[in-house]
Amino acid sequence: MNTRPAGHALVEALIAQGVHTAFGVPGESYLAVLDGFHQHRDSIRFIGCRHEGGAAFMADAQGKLSGRPGICFVTRGPGATNASIGLHTAFQDSTPMVLFVGQVASDQRDREAFQEVDYRQMFGPGTLGMAKWVGEVQDADRLPEYVARAFHTALQGRPGPVVLSLPEDMLTTMTTAPALPRAVAALAWPAPGALRDLRSMLLAAQRPLLIAGGSGWDAEAANALQRFAENWQLPVGCGFRFQDTFDNRHALYAGDVGIGINPKLGARVREADLIIALGVRLGEMTTGGYTLLDVPRPKQKLVHVHAGPEELGRVYAADLLLQSSMACAAKALETLAAPTTVPWAEWAAAAHADYEANHAAPAVEPMDLAVVMKTVQRLAPADAVYTNGAGNYSGWLHRYVRYFGLQHHGRTQLAPTSGAMGYGVPAAVAAALLYPQRTVINVAGDGDFLMTGQELATATGYGAGRGAGRLVSIVVDNGSYGTIRMHQEREYPGRVSGSDLFNPDFAALARAYGWHAHRVDATAAFEPAFAAAMAADGPTLIHLKLDTDVITSRTTLGAIRETALRRSSS
Repeated sequence: MNTRPAGHALVEALIAQGVHTAFGVPGESYLAVLDGFHQHRDSIRFIGCRHEGGAAFMADAQGKLSGRPGICFVTRGPGATNASIGLHTAFQDSTPMVLFVGQVASDQRDREAFQEVDYRQMFGPGTLGMAKWVGEVQDADRLPEYVARAFHTALQGRPGPVVLSLPEDMLTTMTTAPALPRAVAALAWPAPGALRDLRSMLLAAQRPLLIAGGSGWDAEAANALQRFAENWQLPVGCGFRFQDTFDNRHALYAGDVGIGINPKLGARVREADLIIALGVRLGEMTTGGYTLLDVPRPKQKLVHVHAGPEELGRVYAADLLLQSSMACAAKALETLAAPTTVPWAEWAAAAHADYEANHAAPAVEPMDLAVVMKTVQRLAPADAVYTNGAGNYSGWLHRYVRYFGLQHHGRTQLAPTSGAMGYGVPAAVAAALLYPQRTVINVAGDGDFLMTGQELATATGYGAGRGAGRLVSIVVDNGSYGTIRMHQEREYPGRVSGSDLFNPDFAALARAYGWHAHRVDATAAFEPAFAAAMAADGPTLIHLKLDTDVITSRTTLGAIRETALRRSSS
């Protein structure tokens, strides 16, 4: 029998689940696991990060890209609290993930020992918690059982994060327990009767709209979604930050339904007589603060298809609810026989025309972010992965980059629906390490970048951006927490407090981390800088200076302030 410390058995259990990379920040509470990574270094690697928040974001990116649970290890107390931002992001984004947390030794529990926290209380599972399940392994012989359950739980239904607490003494206990087989998601198909009802609703519609997104998609499902849309000539919008679910180049694509929605698309959602919500949660961002669809009973007929039964009927009283895995739902929908002609052909064509028109923008000088984003897409490979965190700067990325459907290149958009700042840089580093043959492009705001910018050191140390692909971070510096400043000007015009930023020279900072770097102050200088980044050996940061007044892709701070002042004086 193979007798070894439980920490080694844990690493073997991860290898049995197909894990080849884990992210984390080392801690004395799980030294036995770190030794296990060393023991099995030919089969699995541990990426040591500079902050637990960055490590957890990397694990979330791993889960989004692979469809399998991303793996993060942190130490007790401060390590776990730092990692909670990534855990919350994985929960709201429905990303499979397992967070392993070192815990105080069993004989020290409940004494408020050094860095002791009760993780069941802290991460409390539930519909408004941070994890689908929180467990603590007390018996070394049961460790593989707990790991297998963690993977199964993270994958089933609506995917999400799981937390396992690991007492330090348990990890050093010797065990012969073998690893358990690889966990797979149990797939659910929609009920045949419900599919017949959906077809009847489609036949009765005049202005239908399909909104697709969420997690759990694969290439076959994305292809089936496209065939379903083509069979019925349905206009398709993508949920907030799931723009790669449907090919943005397709003649039926209507745009993204999220923050900064094209006003014409927002109007179209309201005017639709049938909404098919496929995989999206219908949360605040995708529903325009619950205004595009009335709560609890929308004016539109509503069909909601989701993998998690807890999501169905949670906010909206839909006309038809279907519980189904996304890997199955679109395949079932494409079997619905469509009529020869549909009455909404012009409606669908107009929706796509509105999307195309939304790509036009008035020139902005000296720095035009619309031109910047279009230049990036023109010069970057078709399978490039784009990452971002939170902030108004992301509006240009979402508006002007056309994401290919994931059936072509897998996930190409990594962005937090949770609105977490600091996500983009760690996500980009993780993507570059996991897929060194692909180019990864991060777009970050100045405030957003400095939340987790220290992970540039992780990229340098582990060789990210030195494979066939490239790693580029574009930092948009407007000297402001732009989103907050926008809200301040709207609610308290001219009364700015706390939203100014005092930034370093980002290009010099990047060079200190071993990156190539360029500073760009004018639109015309961007293309040469980006072309140089595409040719460079190693990662590159491009520092863009943007006037603070250019606050969104649609308006300026001055215009917002003027409107607010007129409103307050009337």
